[in-house]
Parts: sequence; C-alpha cells; structure tokens
Amino acid sequence: VNTPHGISLQNGAVPGERGKQDKSVKRGNWGNQIEFVLTSVGYAVGLGNVWRFPYLCYRNGGGAFMFPYFIMLVFCGIPLFFMELSFGQFASQGCLGVWRVSPMFKGVGYGMMVVSTYIGIYYNVVICIAFYYFFVSMTRVLPWTYCSNPWNTPDCAGVLDGNLSSHAALNLTRLLNTTQKRTSPSEEYWRRYVLDLSDDIGNLGEVRLPLLGCLGVSWVIVFLCLIKGVKSSGKVVYFTATFPYVVLTILFVRGITLEGALNGIMYYLTPQWDKILNAKVWGDAASQIFYSLGCAWGGLITMASYNKFHNNCYRDSIIISITNCATSVYAGFVIFSILGFMANHLGVDVSKVADHGPGLAFVAYPEALTLLPISPLWSVLFFFMLILLGLGTQFCLLETLVTAIVDEVGNEWIIRRKTFVTLGVAVAGFLLGVPLTTQAGIYWLLLMDNYAASFSLVVISCIMCVAIMYIYGHRNYFKDIEMMLGFPPPLFFQICWRFISPAIIFFILVFTVIQYQPVSYNDYVYPTWAISIGFLMALSSVICIPIYAIYKVCGSEGDTLLERLKNATKASKDWGPALAEHRSGRYAPAFSPSTESHLEVQPLQPEKGRSEVAAASPVQGSNGSAHSQDSRL
Repeated sequence: VNTPHGISLQNGAVPGERGKQDKSVKRGNWGNQIEFVLTSVGYAVGLGNVWRFPYLCYRNGGGAFMFPYFIMLVFCGIPLFFMELSFGQFASQGCLGVWRVSPMFKGVGYGMMVVSTYIGIYYNVVICIAFYYFFVSMTRVLPWTYCSNPWNTPDCAGVLDGNLSSHAALNLTRLLNTTQKRTSPSEEYWRRYVLDLSDDIGNLGEVRLPLLGCLGVSWVIVFLCLIKGVKSSGKVVYFTATFPYVVLTILFVRGITLEGALNGIMYYLTPQWDKILNAKVWGDAASQIFYSLGCAWGGLITMASYNKFHNNCYRDSIIISITNCATSVYAGFVIFSILGFMANHLGVDVSKVADHGPGLAFVAYPEALTLLPISPLWSVLFFFMLILLGLGTQFCLLETLVTAIVDEVGNEWIIRRKTFVTLGVAVAGFLLGVPLTTQAGIYWLLLMDNYAASFSLVVISCIMCVAIMYIYGHRNYFKDIEMMLGFPPPLFFQICWRFISPAIIFFILVFTVIQYQPVSYNDYVYPTWAISIGFLMALSSVICIPIYAIYKVCGSEGDTLLERLKNATKASKDWGPALAEHRSGRYAPAFSPSTESHLEVQPLQPEKGRSEVAAASPVQGSNGSAHSQDSRL
C-alpha cells in the first residue's frame, strides 16, 4: 500500500481497520453493544408502561386506542427515535453539545434539560412510593387487606372480609343504588395512610417521613449506580432491564388463571370506535409514544453519544421502539386480567374498578394481590418490578443532566470530577422532591406529570426535526449517517423526518390546544393558580428555545439581520465526529497531507453530480481495501 493511501485509510476509519481507534478515551464508551440496548430499553420501558399505558387505553376506548398508538409509533416514534440516536452517536455529545450542528438552536438542548429535570424530580417520588410499598409488603398479612385498621372509614368494604355482614351490606347498597361509593381497604390505605391526603393542593400539611426516607433511599441507589457514569450503570442494567419481564410473566400467568380475567381483557381490547374521532385520543397516543420512548427528553442523544462511531443505531432504534411498545401492550394484559377478576368479584363493570394515574399501580393492583395465596410474595415482586422499571429511566435522566453539564464545561478538571457533578445533581433532585412527599404531594406530582412533560416535548421534537432537516439540511444529515453507518437512512425515514413526523407533531399540537381540559384528581378539581403553575412549567422548557436563539443572533457577526441569522444557524467548525480518525470527507482537516483527501472532499460539494463520485471510486478502491470508504462518500 502506497503511503498516501495508508494515511487516507487511517483518516477514513475503514471498518476493517478501526478496531483499536473506535473508543473515546476521554468520555468513555459502553462496555459493549448489549449494554447500550439494555440501557435504552430500561430507559424507554418505565413506569409509564405499567401505570400510564393501560390507563390511557382504558380511558380512550380500549382496543381502538391501539390504532392511533401504532400509527404514531410507525410514523412518529421510530423515526424520531432513530433521529435522536444517530444525532447523538454521530457527534458523541450530550443534548447540549450536539447543537454545534446549528448553534442558534442550542435552546432545544436546554429545553430537553429542563424537561429531564422536571421528570427526574417527580419520577423518583413515584419510585420512592414503590419502595415504601415494597418494604411494608414484607409481612404475614398485607396492611391493606382488611377494613379493621385505625385509618379505615365505615364505607370501607374489603374483597376478603370474610364476615357475611359486609357482603350483605354491599349487596344492599347495590340494591338501593345509593350515592355512596364503595371504597376498598387498599384505596383507604393509599389515601388516608400512605399519602395522608390533604384537601387542597395549596394545603401542604406535613412531610410524610416514611416517604421522605424512601426518597432518600432511591436517590442514593441512583447515585451509586451512576458513580462511574455509563461504566457502572451499563453493568446494572443487565439486571434492572431484564428482571421486570420475568415478574410480568409470572403475574400474567397468575392473572389469566383467575375467574373473570377474560372480561377484563375483553374490556382492554374491545374497541370503542366512536372515540377515535376525538382528538384527545390522538393527542394521548402521541404523547404516550413520546413519553414512553423518551423522545425529546435528551436521554436518547446522551445514551447514543457513548456508542462507538460505527455502531448500527438504525437496527437498535427499531429493536428498542418495538420492545417498548410490546411491553406496554403486555403490561396491559397483566393489569386488566386482574381488574377483570376484581370487577367480577364485586359484580361491577371493569370501568368502575380502576383508579386514575398512579392509583392503578398503588390501589387497584395491590388490592387484587390480597386475593392471591401468599399475597406478600406477589406484592414484593410487583413493587420490586416497579422499582426496577423506574430506576432504569431514572439512571438515564440523571446521566442526561450530568453529561450535558460535563460536556458543556468540557475541560479535563470537570471530566475527572464527574462523580461530584453526579452527586450535586442527585442532592438537588432529592431536595426538590421533598415537597412532593408532603400531604398534598400527589396533587403536585400529577400536575408535573400532566404539564411539565407532555406537550412541551412535542414542541421540542418538532423544532428539532425542523432544525436538522431544514436548517442544517437533510442532504447533509443523510450523508453524515451514510458516513457513520455505511448506508443512507432508508427512504421511509427520509420522508418521515422531512414531512410526516413534523406534520403529525404539528397537528397534534393544534388539536390539543382545541381540546384542552384542565387536570383533575378523582373528584378534586385543581384551582386556577395551580393550573397556571402547570402552564408555566410547560412553558419554561419551550421558552429556552426563542431566548437562546435571540441571544445567539444578537451575538453573531454580520451587518444585516439576514447575515446574522445565517451565521447563527451555520454549523460550527467543531461539529462532526468527535475522534480525529473518523473525521474524513468534508470533516477532514484542511492540512491533510494525503492527495486522496482532495478526492474525498470534492464529491461532497452539493453542485457536483454523482458521476464524479463514480469516477472517483475506482481511484481509491483500486486496492480493494478502501472500497467501503468511498462507497459511503
């Protein structure tokens, strides 16, 4: 091999040659590809799959909800997932650093950080409640089994209360059809004991110390798993991402063997087609896809940034997205088989049994578990699964914030002290979560869940699509992906990224504004000031985008506004692959001694035709070994 050719090879990171150079020593990489896939599955499959999806499904017309859900997955979810993975992997940067691609849009990265902060705060509170239930389940008899506890009310009617009087009373109430609602011991345990719920969101009451202790436990665990960044969390996910499936299967088998389980599953799957015309159903489907896959949270970009440069993230994105949605549907079977059994036991319709939101995981399901032999065992398993599902997502949320901070500062000093940054973020997250452990905590938690992380995600995602496809340019981006993967993105993805996904996102946004309804919790209606706080939270992540854009335009060079805009949106000089050996083609350093580097750069000038690329190919590929490199260019 002649010398210039050798240099060109080394520069161009030909697949055969890259072995030892494909790692980023400074930032670190995943130990192997399985760690990345498991982490991403753990990130995408979270509490939402168990707690949010079955509930959205039952609220939005059963099986009819699957239709918008899968349409959104195919045209919006998977394309955006692939876009974020390829974006992070190409630049090997967190959600702020990647915006070298078009510096004016760095506000999108800050928006992602704000969203991840909100979610990270309340998500860990849900994990801490699961921890609390996990600990109290370690008894002979589950504390929410009977109605004989100090916190119970006369309305309480347990499914297991053996004495006939309560059953007779229950039948009598049903006959008289009075307005009194039967409350289960698990619901009273949840509302009157665990939460000790206050009457209003403004009435915080006292901090519930058991919950505060569990919140401390969950933050300590998250910190310990991330103490060495992706090096340590990559090992933990072997367990946290796989074990929930074992538990789900055990519960599924137990669930479908119960009487009345079929009714519940029919209720889950029977479509109510009239609901499909309701825009809220489509809005819910879209936000569930976003919420569930973690698009626009910044986590996907962060996780992919620790990949090796030539990793096939196209394959990964499809595997992870489909696994995630299949898990949602599977979890729905697990939940609804039990709800059907309970409804059958009480002689009511399935829709009367379930509570909203977290109540499904902390009221309906725990109650069903009391009916099983050795119920404490099932309860411990179920809450252990919830904890693992939550932690998988929480790892990535914390890593997103830490990576963004470390990459942004970017000097050796902070890279060496990354553990302290992680500690700082964890402590801040704990302190900000304290108000959510008060007696009004659940109101705040649902407020954050409904406003902080719903439609701001859609706006962020839309702007990201537009920035990459139209400002940076789709041709440039497709070439980047071809340089990284060895093939351009398939035509379907090109069309989705450029037209379909942004259009779907935009329509959803419009529909949501038209169909907006304020949040409520059971019968409690939120006051106007609380809703306003919700809107401010939603706005706080989106407002980063215009503020940073204005700041960037004002600070960039140029005499006219148009020139300034051009300079502010132009990719910065350090945009491109992070490692020198991957910076080939138009990213090659200008002073390259190789004569071939000229050939490599030329075909990438937009006005040159494909014929020249064909002409350039044989020159470089004469030796055969460089063939895959020039076919990329």
